[in-house]
Amino acid sequence: MSHFQRRSPEPWRVGMLAADRRTVLKGLLGVAGLAAAGPLLAACGDSSTGAAAGPGAISLGSSGSEPTAKAAYQALIDAFGKSGGGTVKPNIVDNNTFQKTINSYLQGTPDDVFTWYAGYRMQAFAKKGLLHPIDSIWPAIEGNFSPATKSLCLGEDGKPYFVPIYNYPTAVFYRKSVFAQHGYQIPATYDDLIALAGRMKNDNLSPFSHGIGSGDGWTLLNTFDYLNLRTNGYQFHIDLMSGKTSWTDPKVKAVLEQWGRVIPFYQQGGAGRKWQDAQQALVDKKTGMAVTGMFVATSFKGADLDDLDFFPFPVVDPAHGLDTVEAPTDGFLLSKSPKNLDGALKLMQFIGTAPAAEAYQSGDKSNLAVVTNSDTTKYNALQTKAAALIASSKNMSQFGDRDSDPGFMSDVVIPALSSFVNDPSQVQPTLQSIESQKSRYFSA
Repeated sequence: MSHFQRRSPEPWRVGMLAADRRTVLKGLLGVAGLAAAGPLLAACGDSSTGAAAGPGAISLGSSGSEPTAKAAYQALIDAFGKSGGGTVKPNIVDNNTFQKTINSYLQGTPDDVFTWYAGYRMQAFAKKGLLHPIDSIWPAIEGNFSPATKSLCLGEDGKPYFVPIYNYPTAVFYRKSVFAQHGYQIPATYDDLIALAGRMKNDNLSPFSHGIGSGDGWTLLNTFDYLNLRTNGYQFHIDLMSGKTSWTDPKVKAVLEQWGRVIPFYQQGGAGRKWQDAQQALVDKKTGMAVTGMFVATSFKGADLDDLDFFPFPVVDPAHGLDTVEAPTDGFLLSKSPKNLDGALKLMQFIGTAPAAEAYQSGDKSNLAVVTNSDTTKYNALQTKAAALIASSKNMSQFGDRDSDPGFMSDVVIPALSSFVNDPSQVQPTLQSIESQKSRYFSA
C-alpha cells in the first residue's frame, strides 16, 4: 500500500465518506454505482503507460501512484525479478480511483495480485469469495511474522489470504525540545496525561493538536480506540468494533467519560481545521502533543524530524496496562481467479521475505517492515523506537475504521463522536444514537 493507502479509512459501501490520512477520499460506491467506473481499474497493466501484462507476466493492481510509494513498489518488483521470480506488470491508478472502484474491480477482471489492508478489510472480501487463499505458500513464510501479525492475515475461515509488507504505530507524538524547555515529563498514566495537559495550558500552549474539519473526523478514533483498549482491554474493543457488544454498555460509557476529561485541552477551532493543519501546529510548536500515527513524521523536515518523539498512550486500568498497540498493516492479496496463479503465488511468497521488505524500505522509510528477520540497521531513531513498541505489545489492533464495518464507522460512529467532542455532556445520547443504528450494518 502506498502512504496514501495506509492513512485511509478504506470505506467500500455505498455512500461512505471518509478521509485519507493525506488526501480526502470519497467512500467506495456499491457495485451497481460503479459499473461505469470499474474499467478504470479493471484493465491489467500499468495505467500510466497502458501496457498490458504479457504472457507469463504477473499483473499487480496498486494505488501507489504517489512518487515515494511508486519507487518503493518498483524496488520490490525489481528485487523479485532479480531473484528469478518473473516479470510483474503493475496496474497503477490514483488512490481515489482505486478506493472507489475496488468492489467492481474484484468482481470483474482484477489483476492477479493487488494491494489492500489486513484484518477486517481483508476478511470482508474473503467472506464474499473474492480472494484466493495462499495455503500452499503460507508454511514457507508464516515464520517470518510475529504471532500478532500472522493473525491479521487469516480470514474468518482460518485460511491465510494476506501477506503484509509494512505497518506503523499510532501513539502520542511530541517535540523533545518543547518538553525540555518546560521540564515536562512523559506521563505514565492517563491521570498524568491530564495533569500534563493542564500544565501546558497554563504555559499558554494548546495541549493537543485537533482537526476534524473537511471530513477528518476519523482522527478522533485514535483517542477513542486507545481509551477503550486501555480501559476495557483488547477483546472488548474488538467485540465492540465487530458489533458483538452494545454501545450502551456501561464500559463504553466509562470510555466517553474518560474522554470528556481531556477534550477541554484540545486545540480550539478543530471543527474547521484539517488534520494536516493540526499536525503542522505540532511542527510549529503551537501544540504540545498529537495522538496520531507515525505518518506525522512526514510533516517534519531535517532537524525538526530529529526533534520528533512519541510515547505510548498511557495506562488507564493497570489490568490492561500498555498491552495493545494500534498498528495499521498493509500488504497484498490474490484475486479469486488469478490468470497466472503460479506466478502470483511465487510473488506472494517473495513478498513475505526479508529481501522484499528491505527492497521496499529502500524506497520508503516512513513505515516499518513487518518481516521479523529483515535488516533494520538503516532505520532512523523514530523507526527503531516504533518497531520496539510494536514488538513489545501483546496485542495489535488496526484502527477503528479498519477493525469494524466501514459504513458503520463513517456514517454512524464518526459523526456521533464528532458531535460528542463538541458537547461532551451528551454521553448517553451519543451511545444510544450509535447503538440504534448498528443493526443496519451487523446481523444479529
